[in-house]
Order: sequence, then C-alpha cells, then structure tokens
Amino acid sequence: MQETPQEQPENDVFDPEQKKQELITLANELWQSGESFPFMGIGAVSYTKMKADENEYPGFTTPIDDIISRLQNEGMKVVLGKNPLSGNIYILPVGSNDIESDGIMPRQLQLSEGMDERLKTLIIKSKF
Repeated sequence: MQETPQEQPENDVFDPEQKKQELITLANELWQSGESFPFMGIGAVSYTKMKADENEYPGFTTPIDDIISRLQNEGMKVVLGKNPLSGNIYILPVGSNDIESDGIMPRQLQLSEGMDERLKTLIIKSKF
C-alpha cells in the first residue's frame, strides 16, 4: 500500500515576509511597552563569534564583555532599528540607545526558564 504525503495547511508554508512582519509586530510591542528584562545570557556559539569579530575589528563596537556586564547590571530592552519596517531588532542595555555600538541580536540570546514568553518567542523566531 502506497502512502500519500499529507498536504500542509497554507499557513504552515514558510513565508519570509510574514515572519518578518510577526517579528516586527512583537518587537514593536516590547519596545513601545518600555519594559526591561533580566539578562539571561548569550549563547556560547554567539559569544565565541562576537569575541572573534571583536579581535578582528578592535574598537568597531563596544567590547562584548562590557556589553554583557551592562546587560547584567542594567537589564535589557528590545529596540527597533532606525527604520522599524526593515526588521532590524536589537537588544540593548537599558541605559543605552546606541544600537550600533551596544546592540546585539535577539537570536544571540540564551533561552531561560522564567523568561517573559514574548521575549522567548522573539528569540526563537529570530533564530529561524
């Protein structure tokens, strides 16, 4: 007996523009709320890559260890880039507005128990 493949519903089809719009909507909600969140860490692979980039281009951005220290001390916030419709989303220390020097991407964050569900969703969707 031959099995026929099940058809996927249309809404399960990967649509990059729809994904981008969902991320922008979620990030905008978090940004407009003005909420800050506890810093739960950066993934090991992301940290290693950021350190390598820092060593290759010294002085280009704030050193990642300094950003991590600020995130631990101040907490973090979600911000949109200069053109919010572009889909550029950043995580910054609460006391910073410098996306170019202090910003990291949501996909670089580590997931953690007890994390705000909206933030968790933003991180997960940013990775794919």
